[in-house]
Amino acid sequence: MDSSLLNPERLKALDTWLTKNNVKLTQVNGQRRYGGPPEVWDGPPPGDRCEVFISQIPRDAYEDLLIPLFSSVGPLWEFRLMMNFSGQNRGFAYAKYGTPALAGSAIHLLNGYMLEPGGRLNVRRSTEKHHLCIGELPLTTRREDLMQVALHGLTEGVEGVSLKSGPGIVGTSAVVSFSSHHAASMAKKVLVEAFKKNFALTVSIKWQSSVKPSKEEQASSQKRPKSILPCPTQPPRRPSNTPQPRVLPPRLVRPPPIPPGFCKAVGGPITTQPPHAPCLSSSAHGPQVAMEPMALLLGLCEVFGGGQPLCELHYSHAGPEGYLYFRYRVRVPKLATPFTGLVTVLPGPCMMAMMEEARRAMAQQVLQALQKP
Repeated sequence: MDSSLLNPERLKALDTWLTKNNVKLTQVNGQRRYGGPPEVWDGPPPGDRCEVFISQIPRDAYEDLLIPLFSSVGPLWEFRLMMNFSGQNRGFAYAKYGTPALAGSAIHLLNGYMLEPGGRLNVRRSTEKHHLCIGELPLTTRREDLMQVALHGLTEGVEGVSLKSGPGIVGTSAVVSFSSHHAASMAKKVLVEAFKKNFALTVSIKWQSSVKPSKEEQASSQKRPKSILPCPTQPPRRPSNTPQPRVLPPRLVRPPPIPPGFCKAVGGPITTQPPHAPCLSSSAHGPQVAMEPMALLLGLCEVFGGGQPLCELHYSHAGPEGYLYFRYRVRVPKLATPFTGLVTVLPGPCMMAMMEEARRAMAQQVLQALQKP
């Protein structure tokens, strides 16, 4: 763990909260887990559609902020925060409730919640897949051997196996069903190395879709934009009649200080800075309400009177330290020279989430450049 990347104040607050509330966390395979079930749980284990996926979590926000927030909706059966080797979180987590109704309430109440200025949580229904496809197995593979010798010795929660072969399939593929998404996720992390170590086999592992999305989820996916560019015209807004949780943890008064040598966006714009660009961080009546960096950039372009900025953002490469690099080019109206640069983000749950994080970092860099005298 690299302590230079961590916020000491946030770590101290987490330790204090854990001790005060006697909360136990278990870290396994890159995720830190609470509950599953907790020590006090009244009722059966949760079924399908009881889990929510949380993204755009600030990198130094931990369970002392997140668990009370999501517990304000209802009792948590489990909370899993994905962790990076540095000791920071990876920007996403999973919260599981006892019923689908409570999971729906969490989405309704907490999607768009501002945990710290300038950043809003994204909360949606988790896709709980229970099936893995193991590819490139030998043609002589038998279902019984795979069940008894291989899978039961390498992973837990296996409920069934079916084999398939034919045109377009290299060797034999096995579709393995698990008792839970968590069991399947843990198996996905270890099976490639386990097959190589124990059987000298190089196999491929991928998720096997088995559950069709609900009509509600299909409608939501159809409304979701296919591209994050050009820049949005306005920041996301919560409907005025949306109820708020009754008991919420205090929000951070200001963003935590970023330690030297690390930030969400690494590297500055490689272009000439415009003189006397207007600043959006405060006004004559006091500081403005925190907004998303992209919305602030749009507002700044409107100040220049030229309309929307033109943004280009492309994935570049993955660095040896684990970060993903994105190159950008932003043309601000009425400025002759575009801003170009490089930002880095930590790996996320999907490309859409990582592109969104890169876009926010891109806007943040351009804003910082524009606000310099």
